This record gives sequence, C-alpha cells and structure tokens, in this order.
Amino acid sequence: MQCPVCQHTSTRVLESRWAESLKSIRRRRECLNCKHRFTTYERIELVPLTVIKRDGRRESFDGSKLLRGLVRACEKTGIASSELETMIEDIEAELQQRATREVSSPEISELVLDRLKPISEVAYIRFASVYREFQGIQDFIASLTDWERTPAVIPETSDQHLPTESNHPTPSPVMR
Repeated sequence: MQCPVCQHTSTRVLESRWAESLKSIRRRRECLNCKHRFTTYERIELVPLTVIKRDGRRESFDGSKLLRGLVRACEKTGIASSELETMIEDIEAELQQRATREVSSPEISELVLDRLKPISEVAYIRFASVYREFQGIQDFIASLTDWERTPAVIPETSDQHLPTESNHPTPSPVMR
C-alpha cells in the first residue's frame, strides 16, 4: 500500500473492521516512513455478468431493469420494495457464483419465479405472463396447473448466510 503523502510503499495496519454491511473491510493504516495515517477499504470486485436475450443480443446484467419488472408484477400485492431489492441481490449473488459469466434472460426469469412463488401467487402469475410470453388463457391455465403441482421452495437468501457480530471473525490486522 502506497502512502498518499510521501508515496512510500511500507505501511502497517493499525485497525481493521467490517464496513458496508460486511461487504468490505475498512483498514486504518500508518506509513512507516512519514507516520501519516490514512484509511483504505477493501472489497470484492465482481466480474460483470452478460445477459443473452431471447433474440441473441447480449447486454450487461442490470439489476434496476429487473427491479422495474418486479415492481410492475408486484403492484398492489403488499410486497415491500426492500424485499424485492433483496431478491435481486440474492439472484445476482447466485449468478456471480456460477463459473460462466453469461446467463440467458429465461434463466433469470425462472430464478425470479422460484422466489416469487412462496411470496405471492398474483405476482408469480403476472411475472410469468410477461416473461414466459403467454399468448392466451391456455397459458395461464397451464401455469396455474403447474403452480398447484409443484411445491414452493424458498431459496436461501444472502441474509441467511450473513454472520452476526458475535459469530463473525474480526479481520486480523495484517502488514501490507
């Protein structure tokens, strides 16, 4: 780590703590040359995901675009916007775990539907009607029949894996 004052490359870590809801580490450092103290943040840099659209076009994954579709499907269902945002974060985290950096838009739609099913029948059918491109009443009937046949599985969310203050290890101060 380079000192912002004297550009010396040797520093020591005085203190480390979790920041940004356990998504980054804040480190307080001191330059071994001039004794200037400064703060750094370390976070994981995610590789961008590419969405393959139905027509073959490729575009970067955009969580806000997915949120707009979810908000429309969930109108007047009582689902909180914070719950929808968490759902999108969980889907993006799941996609980031995959070995491949490309995902098809129908795959994303199915991940959304898996999460909507245990929450709201209405939102599920609304979302399915758009993303499965229903053409008529038979498509709705088929989707409702499928709804009744398959049990709702509640996917794990990122919140279930977040450690609490008591069971999360404190980042160890390390010389860098």
